[in-house]
Amino acid sequence: MFVSIIIMLIVALIVIAVWVSAIQQHREKQEAERRKELTKQKKVIEESDDVLVNSSNIPMSEMLTRVLQRRIHDALATMVELSPTSRELKNRLLESKERLGTTVESNERGDSLSLPDNDKQLIVLVQGIKKLRNVLRSEHSKGKVDTQQFVAEDRRLEKLQLKINVESQIKRGVSARTANMVGSARQYFEKAYATICAVSYSDDYVTEKKTLLETYLNEISTELKASNASAVKKKNEQEQDDLDILFAPKKKW
Repeated sequence: MFVSIIIMLIVALIVIAVWVSAIQQHREKQEAERRKELTKQKKVIEESDDVLVNSSNIPMSEMLTRVLQRRIHDALATMVELSPTSRELKNRLLESKERLGTTVESNERGDSLSLPDNDKQLIVLVQGIKKLRNVLRSEHSKGKVDTQQFVAEDRRLEKLQLKINVESQIKRGVSARTANMVGSARQYFEKAYATICAVSYSDDYVTEKKTLLETYLNEISTELKASNASAVKKKNEQEQDDLDILFAPKKKW
């Protein structure tokens, strides 16, 4: 009897140990998932903040600004649920809520676009627009952006990307042509022309740039033909001079 009791106690202790271990593992798993979700939401906030900070360089509509602000607010709300004792997160959530209640001014500048002279700044600008389009696409997939608004804003950003690409290539081509680097200029213009021809739509901007680039390329083609003809003529004249010297009557001394 005594032995049976000891065996039962041992079994009970084993069961309790397994149960405690299972609970501990479950808690550790929950904590790991909580930290993973906190990291995810933090990344969402940082990404959105980064786009907002650089919004002075990107024409932003009121709608896009609101999407980013709402995205930050929702991420903070999730983080507060995961860390309800964090005073810092609660304060940030409150500030975010107040920001949503303030008026937002659009900085859209129509068709005007000032390209930075520095290549690194140009890359940052393009990356900012790509990031903004990704955010917009993500929020639309979650049902937080109306489809009609999404299509309109994404098309506007797509056109902005096109302008940056084409205008930067044209700018480089003009500079190369001014420096008499005709070959490089033609490459820049051809790249811009291929880009503008690849778009699936047509508007005033696309038509205007196609015509401009065709003019540049035709002018360069004419210049190169004239240059080649001049080089051939000069070479022929040089060869004729050499023949004249070779067959000229020899002087008698």
